[in-house]
Amino acid sequence: MTPATRIAKKAGIQFKIHEYPHDASASSYGEEAATLLNVAQQRVFKTLLISSPDKQLFVALVPVDKQLNLKAVAKALGTKKVAMANPDEAQKATGYILGGISPLGQKKRLPFVIDESVKQFETVYVSGGRRGLEIELKPTDLARLCSAKLADIKT
Repeated sequence: MTPATRIAKKAGIQFKIHEYPHDASASSYGEEAATLLNVAQQRVFKTLLISSPDKQLFVALVPVDKQLNLKAVAKALGTKKVAMANPDEAQKATGYILGGISPLGQKKRLPFVIDESVKQFETVYVSGGRRGLEIELKPTDLARLCSAKLADIKT
């Protein structure tokens, strides 16, 4: 169990855990998950941490085949400018290692934005809290558990 799987279980939502053999040489953890689980990349969402100039951290989820539009996510969060967070800060704030950062069960409760493309799927995949572990759940449950807003934040 990871903090992410414990949160999902405690919430009483329907979810599935998918494990796969992680290859340490993989260049994209999300694409690796999609390939090994035989799932469309649009259904696998990567968890990205971003920060504002005053060092406030935020979380953004986008499909693994897309990039984060920093201007769009800043607008969705009501801030003027954001940049990708320092990897060490991301790991410290979430309690997870890079490539295994789950949107669920993070150490600090941070503001969340999920790309609105999540709505088109019955279920989506997010990191389960370690490399080689994904959680499949309904987008509505994901948004509720993260207290997330939905917006078009991908490029």
